[in-house]
Amino acid sequence: MSRPEHEREGGPLVSVVVPTFDEERELPVALDHLASLRGRWEVVIADGGSSDRTAAIARERGVGVIAEGDGRPAQLNAAARATRGEVLVFVHADSRLPAGAYDALCGAIRDPHVVGGNFVLRFTGDDRFAFFMTFFYWLHRRMGRYYGDSSVWVRRDVFERLGGYRPVAFMDDFDFVRRLEAAGPTACLPGPAVTSPRRWRRLGLARTILSWTVLRVAFRLGASPGWVAGFYERVR
Repeated sequence: MSRPEHEREGGPLVSVVVPTFDEERELPVALDHLASLRGRWEVVIADGGSSDRTAAIARERGVGVIAEGDGRPAQLNAAARATRGEVLVFVHADSRLPAGAYDALCGAIRDPHVVGGNFVLRFTGDDRFAFFMTFFYWLHRRMGRYYGDSSVWVRRDVFERLGGYRPVAFMDDFDFVRRLEAAGPTACLPGPAVTSPRRWRRLGLARTILSWTVLRVAFRLGASPGWVAGFYERVR
């Protein structure tokens, strides 16, 4: 079988930024998965001060680690600056891109008007919780709302024009997506990408949906970052 045209010609470099904090269990699996994907990739870790072997695991595999900046937005921006790709993809350590991610990204950027987007997302698990989380996320995406666990991607020039992630105390991914959606057409790429519901499962479905709704509304109404962060800690 012949390779896709963009692979035969080299194709654009895609930079994956993985935010981490004490991810020594998830990171080896994530890096193995990224290494298995066809296409031209580079991977950089944006570490938030891990106290376990997260940084060591990355370096042992030849993956760069950027550990600078106060707070996750600054850390993501610093890692993005250390990359070289035409396209940036922000992938959580417990998320996995689809096998055809590179082809999908190359196809999307052929349209010069598309500024970025995300991937169709499925939460792992065969139970009702995972099913409803996947369905609820699909509804959100139909309304142009999505978060970092769906592997947000963006053209480098657009990322720089937007100023990257803003130094907000909470929901930095939602803030960035709102500005990305306002910057031009976006594309939700096929897959699906998959992610773990580990952060939400212990809350249960009702409290998870309630917390998502309250946090999003509070953010849009301009609630103070301290209040938003405090509410998040209480529901967790």
